[in-house]
Amino acid sequence: MNLPNKLTLLRVILVPFFVFFLLTDFVPFSKIIALAIFIAASITDALDGHIARSRNLITTFGKFLDPLADKVLVIAALVCFCELGIVGSVPLLIIITREFMVSGLRLVTANEGVVVAAGIWGKLKTAFTMVAEVVILLGLCFNFEGNMAEIANIVYQVLIWIATALTVISGGVYLKGYWKYIDASK
Repeated sequence: MNLPNKLTLLRVILVPFFVFFLLTDFVPFSKIIALAIFIAASITDALDGHIARSRNLITTFGKFLDPLADKVLVIAALVCFCELGIVGSVPLLIIITREFMVSGLRLVTANEGVVVAAGIWGKLKTAFTMVAEVVILLGLCFNFEGNMAEIANIVYQVLIWIATALTVISGGVYLKGYWKYIDASK
């Protein structure tokens, strides 16, 4: 297994640790630890792609696993935020639905020998969502109160809804680009 694929697997392995520290209150500095883990996992997303392209180590396995690892990390954070009352269920369901749709599309096209690599809209959606999640995690580290908590919540909601809009746009772009593989008449 090459280095980019190992970095992608590391991102998946970090997710349970991230969730544990994010949802734990009895461990000192748990939110800061969760933030550090999330940032480390997000950095592996940038590193694995850069290394794979620069060293010509792009593999079919990497094209398949990298977007799944992104989904696991992003959705784990959103589910935790929903558990903590920060994110509503509607954007969460929209984002999860798009992720299942694109994953299903990848399975359908794989039967045709086609690998659906992440496009620019998918990368933009993932990057923006990860940045939004980092902002929310930073806010949790500061544990705002009063007016600052209200302002922080507004910022969180705006960021999540922008991420949701990018999610819908990128899902539409994938559907349009690969529609011929899901045409029901075949």
